[in-house]
Amino acid sequence: MNFLIRSPRFPIGGIFVLARVIDKVRLQATGQLPEGYWVGPQSGNRTFDDRLCCFLGVNFEELQAMINQGGSDEEILDWCFARGRKPDSEQIEVWNGFLSKRGWRDSGSAGLVQQKIDAGFGDRDDIQTYFDLIDAEEGRA
Repeated sequence: MNFLIRSPRFPIGGIFVLARVIDKVRLQATGQLPEGYWVGPQSGNRTFDDRLCCFLGVNFEELQAMINQGGSDEEILDWCFARGRKPDSEQIEVWNGFLSKRGWRDSGSAGLVQQKIDAGFGDRDDIQTYFDLIDAEEGRA
C-alpha cells in the first residue's frame, strides 16, 4: 500500500520525520490531509512536528510557508540548515535514535499502549514504538 504520507523513518539528509512533515503540510495545503492527522505543534502535546522544529531551530509557521512555496525535499532541508541550525552526524544519530524508539521503555510508553489499543493493535507485540504504530496504522507493517 502506498500511503500519502511517508514513514517517519524515511530520511531526508539522514534526518527522520522531516519527509513526513513535508508531506503533511503539502496535503493540508491541498485539502487532502487524511482525517485524524494534524500538522505542526499542538497545545498540550509534544508532536514529532514540534520536536523536529526544535531540533532544527526553525519556526514551524515559517517552515510551513517555505514548504508551501514549493521546492524539493533537499531545498527545504537546506533552508532549514540556513535558517536554523545544521546538526552534525552524531546529533542526527542521537535524534533518530530518540525518535525511532519513542514509546519504548520511556515516558511515552503508557500513551503508546493506549494508542495501540485504540487503533485495534493491542495484541501486536511487534509494535514497540510510535514509529512502529504509525507504520502499522498506515499499512506499512
